[in-house]
Amino acid sequence: MVKLKKYNGFLKLFVIFLTLFFILSCSQKNYNLTKIEGKQLPVTEKTAETPEIEKYIKPYRDHINQDLDNVLAYAPETLDKNTGKWQTSIGSLMADVCLQRGNTVFKSRENKNIDLCLLNHGGIRAILPKGNVTTRTAFEIMPFENNLVVLALKGEQILEIAAYIIREKKPQPLSGMTFTIAKDNTAKNILIQGKPLDINKTYYVATNDYLANGGDSMTFFAKSTQKFDLNYKLRNVLIDYFKDVDTVVAPKDVRITEE
Repeated sequence: MVKLKKYNGFLKLFVIFLTLFFILSCSQKNYNLTKIEGKQLPVTEKTAETPEIEKYIKPYRDHINQDLDNVLAYAPETLDKNTGKWQTSIGSLMADVCLQRGNTVFKSRENKNIDLCLLNHGGIRAILPKGNVTTRTAFEIMPFENNLVVLALKGEQILEIAAYIIREKKPQPLSGMTFTIAKDNTAKNILIQGKPLDINKTYYVATNDYLANGGDSMTFFAKSTQKFDLNYKLRNVLIDYFKDVDTVVAPKDVRITEE
């Protein structure tokens, strides 16, 4: 028994010695990375499918496609964001729908009305093509997970909104607000819901959460005095609108004019 203990003790010392020797040896050598090799593994549609996996996911894919291709409404004309200098048919439609449907939620929760809606030109990711409008259409137009929010802004920030639109020179989706661009590139005759802008009044502006956080350099939203998240995705706003109408009618009213 005594011999066994002495053997175990010797073995432990030997292991410690080897460990220290290895550490000291490595610390005295400098290892430098001299070469990196890689190989590209392309993933294409021609890549062979695994029959077992394909068989498993097919029912789910078919179910999703059936839901996405469900016809909700009809569009008599193609709406896109590239036809118009200061406003577009699809942009005006988006802003109108967000204002109207968002107002229903906002009024029921806060007993207040949304005064105007401002979205961003770049947020519209596809056209609304002529023909049947489906759930897939809504996903293509608005693929992001953005929520509709309402911000309380003073009249001064409404002036900043007009200045931003003029400065950016893009047809930003706008609803509930009209104005004229003067020859000196300032906004005049600003109307909110048909009434002259009151600098001292608080207005409730609908937008998406990305812009509310300063996206697309819309820094004026950071000056809001209150913020209400409606927990209503813009894509779902579109889907609900399509479900409620037989025919998608594009707004024709002029919202921004030039002198």
